[in-house]
Amino acid sequence: MPEMVIFDLDGTLARSKQPIAPSTAALLSALLSRTKVAVVSGGALLQFETQVVAQLPTDASLENLYLLPTSGAALYEWRAAKWIKVYEERIPEDEAYKIQETVRFAAEETGVIDFATPSFGDRIEYRGAQITLSALGQEAPIAAKEAWDPTKSKRHALQKAIASKLHGYAVSMGGKTSIDVTKEGIDKAYGIHQLSKRLQIPEANMLYVGDELEKGGNDEAVYKTEAKAKPIQNPTETEQLIQEILAIP
Repeated sequence: MPEMVIFDLDGTLARSKQPIAPSTAALLSALLSRTKVAVVSGGALLQFETQVVAQLPTDASLENLYLLPTSGAALYEWRAAKWIKVYEERIPEDEAYKIQETVRFAAEETGVIDFATPSFGDRIEYRGAQITLSALGQEAPIAAKEAWDPTKSKRHALQKAIASKLHGYAVSMGGKTSIDVTKEGIDKAYGIHQLSKRLQIPEANMLYVGDELEKGGNDEAVYKTEAKAKPIQNPTETEQLIQEILAIP
């Protein structure tokens, strides 16, 4: 039994920005009764609360659950019946404004996104510790998001263009249509390092589960840690893996 199991969110525990399934929630609750669990994704805290926490059974052991929004740039833990911020590596607002302008210019330059066309909500969002570009808008339908860039070629082009114009920041692929900008060195590996230090759990005793662990994927940073990595393809495979972990004596 790993001392901690860390899950990516979109594509791993749930489809993009969708609530986890009742069956996944039940398995997560069972896992929380056996070991510590963390969830890390590019979304803000509210997304975690909506997609994951609100779907768990009322008796789930939240004291064993750790949330890492904005790709590990922040960490929250459950204390005194509420989520308490442990840290947050915020991007100052004046810098955030400049980054957003740069992101927009670079994205327009690629021709991948036409900002003159309507979008499903904001395309560029400041999340405190992260700037996120969502090609179709923050609230795009799941089917449209999954069909937009199946080969990742559009996201690779956006990532390369934005990174070429930003220095001192990490630019990575986020969800199905998004690019995330964080401070240099602040990524999912950073989040795992911080969890290990805070909980005194060796990284080698952690298991990371994600759907984009390949080169260029948004889980690739995990390979900079000593955590074991388990690639999966979808939430169904994640459920099967949790069942296997729960079967460990």
